[in-house]
Amino acid sequence: MILYSLAYTIKMSKKGSHQIKDYFDFVVPPLEGFWWQDGVKGIDYAHKERFNFISCVRMPEFVTDEVLAWAKKEAAIKKGLDFSPVKLLVLTEGKCVQIMHHGSYDDEPATIAKMHQFIAKNDLGLDFSDQRRHHEIYLSNSQRTKLENLKMIIRLPVKEKKMKND
Repeated sequence: MILYSLAYTIKMSKKGSHQIKDYFDFVVPPLEGFWWQDGVKGIDYAHKERFNFISCVRMPEFVTDEVLAWAKKEAAIKKGLDFSPVKLLVLTEGKCVQIMHHGSYDDEPATIAKMHQFIAKNDLGLDFSDQRRHHEIYLSNSQRTKLENLKMIIRLPVKEKKMKND
């Protein structure tokens, strides 16, 4: 996967001649995904064919556009892949509700239902927008882990509900 190729190129730069300003050694984090469907607030699991997504791997703050450009060039030479679609995104996620989901991706709706119950019980509302999406952090490798043993964190953006007198 191109994201991991870039992440490891940056991580292993410490062993090469290219010195990255403010570099510190880090563990490459797990894959994350932001999911949405056009015209839908949240996720409609009955229509997975309409999913849009952004995949990402969190990077330390020393990774700038310049560092990413260097890593793309280095990785392209070594891997012979096209890294042009990769961009550096800076996200401020805001208030979220999150839960650990265990099991198949197809079992997510039951976990999401629990989240919706928690949201309602705590006077919160969903807060989806073009900047705030359904967010998943994949703690297991789906190619090496049995479906029933998969683990992921699911985050939903929320906001405080306005009081009736507001």
